[in-house]
Amino acid sequence: MANLRDIRNRIESIKNTQQITRAMKMVAAAKLRKAQDRITQTRPYASKMKEMVARLVRNSGDDNVLLRTPESTDNVLFIVVGSDRGLCGGFNNNLFKVVEKTIKKEYSKYHESGNLSLICIGRQATKYFGKRNYEVIAEYPGFWDNIVFNKATEIMKSVVGDFKAGTYDEVKLAYNEFKSVIAQNRLVESVLPIDPSTLVEDEDISAKEYIYEPDAENILQKLLPLHLNLQLWKAILESNAAEQGARMTAMDNATENAQEMKEDLQLEYNRARQSAITTEISEIISGAQALEEA
Repeated sequence: MANLRDIRNRIESIKNTQQITRAMKMVAAAKLRKAQDRITQTRPYASKMKEMVARLVRNSGDDNVLLRTPESTDNVLFIVVGSDRGLCGGFNNNLFKVVEKTIKKEYSKYHESGNLSLICIGRQATKYFGKRNYEVIAEYPGFWDNIVFNKATEIMKSVVGDFKAGTYDEVKLAYNEFKSVIAQNRLVESVLPIDPSTLVEDEDISAKEYIYEPDAENILQKLLPLHLNLQLWKAILESNAAEQGARMTAMDNATENAQEMKEDLQLEYNRARQSAITTEISEIISGAQALEEA
């Protein structure tokens, strides 16, 4: 049976770990509330933006380069939104596996020929794909230290520039969509070229007609880049909320597991202590009996 001192040390170690996991759960809960507020405020705006773009595309005869499907797809780009920190359960690995599965199923020939590139947001995405023979052309470690819209704009501006220049023929965006504290939707969405049919359903567009000033084509030139910026920004906010929810759940489970381990060790300690006391009593009785017989 284990030494009593060793068991006591293990119990103290688990108590210390439990305090850390409980504190991390509380911090994640506070961050989750702020993240939920941000994504709740962004979703209606993003939805209305998609509706406006869909309406303009329907009423525009302009052949915008961001809407134009290339004759052939030669190069593909994936934007993967991970996290900077771990200790959030399967938040990162589950998304990365979905990305790899998508690449293997639909883009394996591009990966094998070296025509598939990745932009990794967050340290965990960079570490994961950097070790697995993927061409990571840009990485953003420490991205989540300060989440601002300008960062998303800079990334998307670079991607749009490369798309217009013909560097990439297709762009995908992979991220965790916040569903609830205990669940996330792992999504791989098409970003470029913009497919008008995926913006909104026809019945979602009001039958009312609008007069545009200036014309629809000029407005569309301004709105499409904004729509793309907002699409990436929404994915970042969704991922942030999902990460905090996953971390909160993971730390809650860790705290409960630590409590169970502490109870098991306490029981083991009590048994060992009882055994030691029984042995001491037996030795005292034996010694007393030996003295009487002498």
